[in-house]
Amino acid sequence: MIAFAPSDFRWAIHAPAGLPSFSAVEPAAAVGSPPQRLRPLCISSSAGGRTSPKPSVCTADELHYVPLPNNEWKLALWRYLPSPQRSRRNHPLLLLSGVGTNAIGYDLAPGSSFARYMSHQGFDTWILEVRGAGLSAKISQDEGLQDATQVSAITSQLTEFGHGLGNIIEENQQPISQFTGLQNRFSITVEDFLKQLHLIGKYNWDFDHYLEEDVPTAMDYIRNQCRPKDGKLLAIGHSMGGILLYAMLSQNGSRGKCTELASVITLGSSLDYTTSRSSLKMLLPLVDPAKAVNLPVVPLGALLAAIYPLASRPPYLLSWLNPQVSAQNMMHPEMFERLVLKNFCTIPAKLLSQLSTVFQKGGLRNRSGTFFYKDHLHKSNVPLLALAGDRDLICPPEAVYETVKLIPENLVTYKVFGEPQGPNYAHYDLVGGRMAFYQVYPYIIEFLSRHDRV
Repeated sequence: MIAFAPSDFRWAIHAPAGLPSFSAVEPAAAVGSPPQRLRPLCISSSAGGRTSPKPSVCTADELHYVPLPNNEWKLALWRYLPSPQRSRRNHPLLLLSGVGTNAIGYDLAPGSSFARYMSHQGFDTWILEVRGAGLSAKISQDEGLQDATQVSAITSQLTEFGHGLGNIIEENQQPISQFTGLQNRFSITVEDFLKQLHLIGKYNWDFDHYLEEDVPTAMDYIRNQCRPKDGKLLAIGHSMGGILLYAMLSQNGSRGKCTELASVITLGSSLDYTTSRSSLKMLLPLVDPAKAVNLPVVPLGALLAAIYPLASRPPYLLSWLNPQVSAQNMMHPEMFERLVLKNFCTIPAKLLSQLSTVFQKGGLRNRSGTFFYKDHLHKSNVPLLALAGDRDLICPPEAVYETVKLIPENLVTYKVFGEPQGPNYAHYDLVGGRMAFYQVYPYIIEFLSRHDRV
């Protein structure tokens, strides 16, 4: 077994803390971008949740915490108040992020912020951080892995998982000789992860927990705060966030239940990836090493931090990772670095295991395998806009269309962004790419405006 110098991985874990705060506006997005509004945070309590003093990482106007019923987790909601210079919209807007990500992807910097853009357009905008993501937190920190035997076992499993992941990445590269010693960067020491071990034993949820508990709880809270006349919200989901919205529409359709959404937008999302050459297939072995060592989590954020230098610095051994996130020249280097090092979190193995069913016949299914979400999507009556990126390697346009085609034509709009000669859009460019401000955001506003009626 190869051991690496602990200082290497410790640097990778703590490197994000040393990034600049990006107080300056990104030049490419500065023209016409909404000014940053500075408002004091109002601390109050209501509707089972509360606003809280904000840590520096939270750049929203307000930070709200909402406890999950009969659960030890409280969800974080980042709120961006609508601009007083715009007519206030009829419905609040909920933003849902991808798997293992937090709110930062929607708010990279004042001049590169999807959330700020939407609030500037008059939308009361909320980003949900589901349990285990970002600033969401356990109500009680006393429980967890306290036994020394458990700590030792988890540490050993994390180390073994790191070696397995190193093998997966090396097997997908040519020539392999370039990656001698890559496994060293994935070896995980007790010192680096002791601070997380008290939570690892509690990362035992899956996709259906998000669908049936986290998202409905957040929606109820936002409704109570904003009081829309018809009780409905607008919702936008990127990647897994869009999958959650599709699943919600399907589930409500199967039950004959009126969906509490006025309209929905999905960005790079699908319930069925079987017809596409999605690069996500390469990441599916992440689930197998996790099962093999009985590891309850995949520490995606820490692993990306560890390998980022190999993708961003000479000799660019892992440069193939970059287009998974953003197409060439579509994100400012500082924004790209912030996204990679600040946006990703630890993922429960159960969640990855359920999401892997998108590559099986019939697409995504519930945890028991008895309900196929795409089977009931045609019963939805909610207007939907599905956007795809022409260079999205994770969720290619053909995967997006595989879900879109199931929705009644009078309710769905499908659009692929990107041109043969550029600009091109990869997985995160629909949210944070240089050209999104000029091409994608106005298209979204036009759609939401048409369906923001009561």
